[in-house]
Amino acid sequence: MADVVIPEFMDQEAADLLQAEYDVHWDRGLFARRPELFKHVADARALVVRNGTQVDAELLAAAPKLKVVARMGVGLDNFDLAACKARGVDVFTSIGANAISVAEYVIVTAMILLRRQALLSTAALVAGEWPREKLAGGVELAGRTMGIVGFGSIGQVAAAKAKSMGMDVIAYDAVMPADAPAWAGARRVDLDTLIAEADVISLHCPLLPETVDLIGAPQFARMKPGVVVINSARGGIVNEADCAAALRFGRIVGAALDSFTSEPITKEIGALFEGLNNVILTPHVAGVTLESNKRIGMAAVDTVRRVLGASGRRAG
Repeated sequence: MADVVIPEFMDQEAADLLQAEYDVHWDRGLFARRPELFKHVADARALVVRNGTQVDAELLAAAPKLKVVARMGVGLDNFDLAACKARGVDVFTSIGANAISVAEYVIVTAMILLRRQALLSTAALVAGEWPREKLAGGVELAGRTMGIVGFGSIGQVAAAKAKSMGMDVIAYDAVMPADAPAWAGARRVDLDTLIAEADVISLHCPLLPETVDLIGAPQFARMKPGVVVINSARGGIVNEADCAAALRFGRIVGAALDSFTSEPITKEIGALFEGLNNVILTPHVAGVTLESNKRIGMAAVDTVRRVLGASGRRAG
């Protein structure tokens, strides 16, 4: 049986390095086949996952030799951390490895939505239309306010990119101390102030009981006219039904959602946004680029090497 199990997709070069050094079982879809996954982790000492693998008490019970889980990403809502601690299993994330990719997603989607879809008008022009007047009412990023909820590694990179575009940046973070050096990159405000002042609201906080429906109908009602909301963090932070209603009735100009309460999305979630042209829905790919995949994969390789060391490595 394998010493290292990778049940999700991974950068090929990073996976090759692990396969050259350890006995590895790599199956991109194994995370969805739980009974089969349990068989393969029976002798595993390391597990390399994304957000699809549920690292819970049931999985840990099937993996009595497990020492470490390397998370290719930063979110831990698919982990039972208490169970990991009880079993002595170390959990490591790849903090910062996908920050550039997510930050670029934020800037790109904000620009598209603030320009009132003018940057997505190819189909209309191919069809012979010329909606110049209709699409001429967009606005610039420069001079507007970016509000960042969650000012960790990704939020800080997003802030830097927003500032480079001429935006003012305000941020809210529930746990970062007021004297943290990171605040040099943004004006620190409370959540209510951010919701009221920001032209673009970008979410970068974890999914916790206190952040479920953090942005819902009451928050949408207090936002400035013309605001854009971007959730590249976790599904459930933005109430999807309330967001769709705010979009449909013009309470907000646009939204970009990369994470959902159910992934893949259900028909019910899809139906909420049907017919809307002021929303961008993407399948949890804000942080997934060739470059970030490589950085995330190499972070996982480093974690496995550090914890397992030379023990179990292939000879030669």
